[in-house]
Amino acid sequence: MTISRRTFLASAAGVLAACASPERPLTDATVAERYTNFYEFGKGKDAWKYMDAFRTDPWSVEVTGLVAKPRRWTLEELLRLPSEERIYRHRCVEAWAMRVPWTGFPLNRLLRAAEPQHPARFVRFTSFSDPTQMPAVAARPWDHWPYTEGLRIDEAMHDLTLLVTGIYGRALPKQHGAPVRIVVPWKYGFKSPKSVVKIELLANQPRTFWNDLAPAEYPFQSNVDPTVPHPRWSQLTERLLGTWEVNRTLPFNGYGDLVRHLYV
Repeated sequence: MTISRRTFLASAAGVLAACASPERPLTDATVAERYTNFYEFGKGKDAWKYMDAFRTDPWSVEVTGLVAKPRRWTLEELLRLPSEERIYRHRCVEAWAMRVPWTGFPLNRLLRAAEPQHPARFVRFTSFSDPTQMPAVAARPWDHWPYTEGLRIDEAMHDLTLLVTGIYGRALPKQHGAPVRIVVPWKYGFKSPKSVVKIELLANQPRTFWNDLAPAEYPFQSNVDPTVPHPRWSQLTERLLGTWEVNRTLPFNGYGDLVRHLYV
């Protein structure tokens, strides 16, 4: 399920205008790069300290599963596709938030090129995993590596869902999920997987990393919803990176006008 390009542009203009309000300033690039979740590199927010061994070249992303035209895209091929910059809110399930300019293109471009087959109802993303390059993968072999996430196919096909290759006008730093990640701005951040190497179209809802480990804390859908608390904290408010200003959490992270129709 998608919305027309005209409807998307008209609605997105209003959303992005709202994002420009003083209560949601653009997050400083250095702050955003020094405070990231990347579980393969540890539980802290200092993943940037542990990236020396992580090799992102060469890289490819396989699109496979219930498709007529499976394909492995090299990073060079992805970078040659037309891209754009979009400033999105990003809301972590841990109740911190940022607003950053991503560079990329709608994921539906790759999915349509693969020609999804009729039984396909879900999309699973698999992240790169290597214990020789990622300290937490080596230290926690009992976790369900590799990191996987999933969306319904209509969510994955939505024009807001991006395949991202850059941020702040340059290539993604490793701690942001270089060289290719997914961004789904109306869901909690763990639904936007980093360092993606495989995209699979499936008939059934896939198992996912955090939902396997703690299903009560990380449900599959995980739309940003201030009325549904996390088992250990409220989701009514969020703290902005850098200033730590507290603001109210917006339903669907402020993108309700564009995505609410997916859930009725």
